[in-house]
Amino acid sequence: MALTKEVKAEIIAKYGKDAKDTGSVEVQIALLTAEINQLNEHFQTHIHDFHSKRGLMIKIGQRKSLLAYLKKNNLKGYEALIKSLGLRR
Repeated sequence: MALTKEVKAEIIAKYGKDAKDTGSVEVQIALLTAEINQLNEHFQTHIHDFHSKRGLMIKIGQRKSLLAYLKKNNLKGYEALIKSLGLRR
């Protein structure tokens, strides 16, 4: 269920400042969004997987907190990121 190294590297290259930038808020939000999307696909076939659903809710809460932080500190970066990721805000 976890993202592969190649997918993570691709996301980091797209949203990070360089290849080693794994801790910036934009990269963390992009990685959480990819994991959330992957879990949503998983729930299409495994409807009663409640343990994974709890993990999904935790990831959504983390992403929400990071988005609020980014919105407070860098509004233009926030708007560009949600547009790029296709999030509704």
